[in-house]
Amino acid sequence: MVFGQIVIGPPGSGKTTYCNGMSQFLSLIGRKVAVVNLDPANDALPYECAVNIEELIKLEVVMSECSLGPNGGLLHCMEYLEKNIDWLEAKLKPLSKDHYFLFDFPGQVELFFNHDSTKNVLTKLTKSLNLRLTAVQLIDSVLCTDPGNYDKESVGELVKLIDKSNGYIFAGIDASVVEYSKISVQLSSLTIVFTVAAVQEKYMKDEDTED
Repeated sequence: MVFGQIVIGPPGSGKTTYCNGMSQFLSLIGRKVAVVNLDPANDALPYECAVNIEELIKLEVVMSECSLGPNGGLLHCMEYLEKNIDWLEAKLKPLSKDHYFLFDFPGQVELFFNHDSTKNVLTKLTKSLNLRLTAVQLIDSVLCTDPGNYDKESVGELVKLIDKSNGYIFAGIDASVVEYSKISVQLSSLTIVFTVAAVQEKYMKDEDTED
C-alpha cells in the first residue's frame, strides 16, 4: 500500500511551494519522498522532481502545434497523459515500494469540474499501484478577508470529483501575504475537514436523488 498527497488549488495559491516544503520536511524526518510534477506549465521547479510530465509532453509545444490557449493546452495535456498512463505508471512503480508521493497538479479549475481526464488518471493510478491518497486544497489568503467569497462547498465538490473512498480533504490557507489582524473571521472556522462517511452521506444521497 502506497500513500501520498494530491496538491490542488487555484493558480498562485502555493502548490509548488507547498510541495517543496513538504518534501523537505519528509526528508528531514527520514521519509523517502517522490514529488511528481503533473503541471506541464510549471517549468521553474524549486524541488527535486522524481517524475516530470514535461518529459512526456510540453505545454508550449501543444499551444504552438495545436493553436490552443493555455487552458485548452492544459486540457490537451491531461488527455494525452490519460492516453499514455502506462508511461506514468512505469515511472511511479519503482518508487512505490518505499516512497511517499506528492502530486503537484495544475491550478486550472476546468481540469476538475468540466473534464474527466484528471480524475481518470488518479483513478487508474489508485487501482494499479494500490495508492491511498489525500487531496490537499490550497486557497488564496485574500479570500479569508471576504468570507462571502469563500465557498466551503467547493471543497466538497472536489471530494466528489476525485474519489469518495480516499482519505480526507483539507482546505489549506496560504496566509503568507495577509496580516492575521485584517482577517475578519477566525481561521479555524475556515478550515474544513470532511470525513469519508460525511462526504459519502451527503453526495451519494444527491446522486441517488438525481437518478
